[in-house]
Amino acid sequence: MTTSTTTAGGEPATGSRAAVPVSASPTSPAGSGGRTSWLGVASLGLGVFALVMAEFLPASLLSRIATDLRVSEGVAGQSVTVTAIVAALAGLALPVLLPRIDRRLVMLGLTSLAILSDLLVALAPDYAVLLVARILLGVAIGGFWALSLGMTAQLVPAEKLGRAMTVVNMGVSLATVAAIPLGAWLGELWGWRWVFALAAGVGVIALVVQLIVLPSVAPSGAPGFRALGTTLHSRVVLLGLVAIALIAGGHFSGFTYIRPAAESISHLDAGGLALLLLVYGIAAFFGNLISGPLFDRAQRVAVLAFPVVLGAGMLAFAASGASPVGVFAAVALWGLAFGGVPTVLQTWMARAEPDRLESVGGLVVAAFQVAIAVGAVVGGVLVDSVGVQTALIAGGLAGIAGGVLLVSIRRR
Repeated sequence: MTTSTTTAGGEPATGSRAAVPVSASPTSPAGSGGRTSWLGVASLGLGVFALVMAEFLPASLLSRIATDLRVSEGVAGQSVTVTAIVAALAGLALPVLLPRIDRRLVMLGLTSLAILSDLLVALAPDYAVLLVARILLGVAIGGFWALSLGMTAQLVPAEKLGRAMTVVNMGVSLATVAAIPLGAWLGELWGWRWVFALAAGVGVIALVVQLIVLPSVAPSGAPGFRALGTTLHSRVVLLGLVAIALIAGGHFSGFTYIRPAAESISHLDAGGLALLLLVYGIAAFFGNLISGPLFDRAQRVAVLAFPVVLGAGMLAFAASGASPVGVFAAVALWGLAFGGVPTVLQTWMARAEPDRLESVGGLVVAAFQVAIAVGAVVGGVLVDSVGVQTALIAGGLAGIAGGVLLVSIRRR
């Protein structure tokens, strides 16, 4: 039986289940006559894990992909760039282009698109097919991230939104820890194509779980490009996006070049670098774990602490010299802070503009993806011109500046 509800814009939204009602703020269904669904939130986190795993895999399989498809490693690496660019565009466009469709159906479609992408990569006869597959993945990633904030805000009580975003972003932390080393190891055993087939299998598991536990959710906020434009006219949103660009861009201006930094500053070999990245990943996992509860209890503390600690970790890494203890401690601090950054920034933006959650979600996705690209470019220029330590210092200062800006913004 088909059930209908009404969106915030007054339009009916239909789906196979009763849609969770939309409130005028990031409040939960529990607070507005609807239902709370932590299992639904967890299914979004599982979907994020499948998507980010697929996004990260080429980093550990690049040489094998390039050899098999007869392209250079530099050309093969552009498959990652294409994914990020498409994700930024999709994050902005999908909420606008699909203004009245049940968000459960959209998420199921995006997860299915990611599965198709992984299968196409696994079967790709040439580089052109692989690029098409990665474009599909970019659409899935951008749309999923953009809509997950608005959905999550409707599935849990408002005072627990930070905790809920921690659950969603747990997928990022687990993928960061597992995807690159697991992909490298299994690539040696099975070959890179089977690793992407495995990623498709993870996507199928996420899809099945979403089918079972994810409730229908009506679109949040007014639909269309006008709502996106109105959101961009908000001074709070614009300053928040600048802060996100500083924090994320600062991070990636250094993290993109963590290998040459580890080699030149601390003289680590390949084994030492692998251990360093493992320490970073584990610290990031715990950073995400504590970020949501801290934000729910003390917003200003969380908003300032994570970017400032991120910057301090980067600065400490630049100053660590040949001390193994110093460099591992600095990277642990850096990872702990960045692990909590996505949850803190997304939740802050949701509280800043509660009436336009999907527009805000798309803008956050776009800002992050652009910051990744710009941060990598700026960091590369600094590395080539004045050295990797300068890139770390500049990135650390940018992260601290972003945190200070964010905590100084007066929200309504």
